Amino acid sequence: MFLKHVPTGDLVEVLDLDALFDPCKEAVSGRFHAGEELQDSSRFAKSELAFPSGEALPACWIDVDYKAHG
Repeated sequence: MFLKHVPTGDLVEVLDLDALFDPCKEAVSGRFHAGEELQDSSRFAKSELAFPSGEALPACWIDVDYKAHG
């Protein structure tokens, strides 16, 4: 899955979808999808990621108590 790294505007290929969907995890492993060569993987804070359209990640992916806020 590709998400946008909000600070840079670059696409990030998320390598660990389980961590992305787990609201207890604050970061995911992924790699920038830029240039012609495969980039090294890094950790990305979920708070810095959004869908390519700019839409925020769903609350159930980032907030353990999302039901209490809604």
